[in-house]
Amino acid sequence: MVEGPEYSIVWFKRDLRLEDHAALEHAAAAGRVLCLYVIEPSLWAQQDAAAQHYRFVLECLDEVDADLRQHGGRLHVIVGEVPAVLDRLHAQAPFAALYSHQETGNATSFDRDKAVSRWCEQHRVAWHEFAQFGVIRRLESRERWQASWEALVAAPPLPMPRLRFMPMPGEHSRPPPAAELGLDPFDPPRRQRGGRSRGMSMLRSFVDERSATYRGGISSPLSAPTACSRLSPYLASGCLSLREIVHSTRQRLASLPAGPDRRRAGLAAFISRLHWHCHFIQRLESEPEMEFRNLHRGYDGLREQDWNPARFEALMAGRTGWPLVDACVAMLQETGWLNFRMRAMLVSVASFPLWLHWRPVGLWLARRFLDYEPGIHWSQMQMQAGTTGINTARIYNPIKQAQDHDPRGDFVRRWLPAMRRVPDSWLFEPWRMPADVQARCGVKVGEDIAAPLVDLAAATRQARSRLFALRARADVKAARAAIVDRHGSRKRPASPPRRRGPDEGQLTLEF
Repeated sequence: MVEGPEYSIVWFKRDLRLEDHAALEHAAAAGRVLCLYVIEPSLWAQQDAAAQHYRFVLECLDEVDADLRQHGGRLHVIVGEVPAVLDRLHAQAPFAALYSHQETGNATSFDRDKAVSRWCEQHRVAWHEFAQFGVIRRLESRERWQASWEALVAAPPLPMPRLRFMPMPGEHSRPPPAAELGLDPFDPPRRQRGGRSRGMSMLRSFVDERSATYRGGISSPLSAPTACSRLSPYLASGCLSLREIVHSTRQRLASLPAGPDRRRAGLAAFISRLHWHCHFIQRLESEPEMEFRNLHRGYDGLREQDWNPARFEALMAGRTGWPLVDACVAMLQETGWLNFRMRAMLVSVASFPLWLHWRPVGLWLARRFLDYEPGIHWSQMQMQAGTTGINTARIYNPIKQAQDHDPRGDFVRRWLPAMRRVPDSWLFEPWRMPADVQARCGVKVGEDIAAPLVDLAAATRQARSRLFALRARADVKAARAAIVDRHGSRKRPASPPRRRGPDEGQLTLEF
C-alpha cells in the first residue's frame, strides 16, 4: 500500500475529452487526481460491439493521454473489469472518491455501473456522477424534461481545470488487439477516425460552411455525406460534449446577419435534432428493457415466430435485389456510416417486406454504425419496426426512395459496379429486364445483381395488414396511453407541425 495525500479517481467512459468535463472539474477542485480508462472485456464481448468501435476509442484515448502528458499527467489505461481494477488501485493507494459522468448504455454497462456502486458502498468511497446529456435519472414525469435539457445546454462549457496528479506506478496496460477481445472484426477502411481534434475540425467546418446545405441535403445519400454534421461518432464517444456543440451552433447563429440565410435554417434544424438526440436516450434510461423487448408489450409475438435466416443473410450481404437497399449496405460496409433516411429505409425494408424481427437486425446494425448510441439506436429500431405503439408506422418503399433520392442512379452505380451496365430504363427495377437486354448489357439477374427476395408489393401489403390488425385491437389501443405518458415528447412546436414529425428517420446517433 502506498501512503500519501488523498486523491480521487476520474473514471473516463464515453467522455473522452478534457474540456467541459464536469467529473474532471470537480475532482480537480477536491485535490489530486488519477485519470483512468478501463478496457472492459465483458463490455467489448457484447454483440453490439465491433473492432471499428474499439479502434475509434483507442484513437480517442491516445489524444486524451497526449493532452494530459502536456500537463504533467497521463491517462492510465487498464484492462479488466471495473470493480476488480478499483480493488487493485485501492489496495495500492486508497482513494477518497470516484468521479465520472453518467452513462445510458447497453444492459452490460448498466449492470457494470450497479456493481461499481456496490463496490463504492462496501469500501466507503463516494461516487460522484454528473450528467453530460439531457437525460434525467429516475425521471418521474416528462413534464420537466424540456426545461432540464435547456438548463444543461445553456450553462457555459467548463474550461479544462488546473490539475494535480497522483502518480500510480505499475498500473498501465497495453491495449489488447481487437481479436483478443473477441470483437467482430468489422473495421471499414473509410470510417471516420477518433480524437477530439478531428471532432473539433468537423464541428468548425459544419457550423461555418456545411450547415448551408443541411436543410434539404441530408435526405439524399448523394449530398448527405457533406450536408450532415458528421459529428455523431464524436458525440457518442464524448470527444465533444453536447453543450459545446450547442454553444458553438448558437454562437454561429447569433453571428449571422439578419435575413434569409441557408446556414441559419440549417443550424436551427440541427439544434432541434440535438434535442431529439437526448429525447430518445431518455427512453432507454427510463425503460432499459427496450433493448431486448418491445416497448409496447402488446406487440409481443408479432414477428418472433417468423424468423427467416436466409433473408437476414441476404440483407447483410447486400443481396436483397432492391438496388438502393443493397447500395446502402455496400456503403455501410465501406464507411460505417449512412444518412438518416437510408438507415430508416434499411430498417423498414428489414421489418416489413422481409418481416425480420428488429433485435437481430439491430445488433447487426449496431456493429456496422460507427456512431452507435444504444439509447437512440434501440428506440429507433423499434420505431421503424412499428413496435413502440406510439409512433406512426413508416413503411418505406425502396423503389420510390430511389426515384426520389437517387433519380439518375448515381449512388447505386457508385456502390454497385454491376449496376453501371444496366440501362437507365431498368435502373429502378433491374430484375424486370428481359433476357436479351441482360445479355446485351452483360448483367445477369440472380448472379451479377440479386433478384428480389420477395414480391415487394405483396409482402408489404401482408406486413401492413398484420401490423394494423394488431394495432386495432382494443387491448393494444388501451395500453398506448401509458407509453405516451412515460415516453412521449412534451416539446411544443414553435410553428405549425409539418407533415413529418421530428421523430422520423433519426436512426441511431446521426444528424
